Amino acid sequence: MTTTYSSDPVRRWALCLLAVSSLMLVACTQERQNEIKRGIQNWTGTNGVLEIYAGDKLVRRFLKIDKLSTAYGTDEQVARPYRYGYGVLDENLDNVANDNEKRVYFEVSDYSTPYVFFENPR
Repeated sequence: MTTTYSSDPVRRWALCLLAVSSLMLVACTQERQNEIKRGIQNWTGTNGVLEIYAGDKLVRRFLKIDKLSTAYGTDEQVARPYRYGYGVLDENLDNVANDNEKRVYFEVSDYSTPYVFFENPR
């Protein structure tokens, strides 16, 4: 007895779901596609690096950051003027997460601290 793939209900359902999701993605605006991409990156994680400067001197570096989030007030739901996240504090600034360097929580103010956040190319 041979089975045709077109009559398999699970396969038909999967193909139908793939077609509908493809059409929905194509119909989205560019901004909405970017939001979806950022949501997927936040879910899967990225290998982010946050560098904090005092003038032109690098003073702190955090490695292996999944995402940098904006803080919101509990009651007001208004964006607070800082970002936060979790990352490995690169104490010796060698751009390597050594065994003695631990994962920590951090906050960075929008007002006083110049910082750069980027995906680690390594």
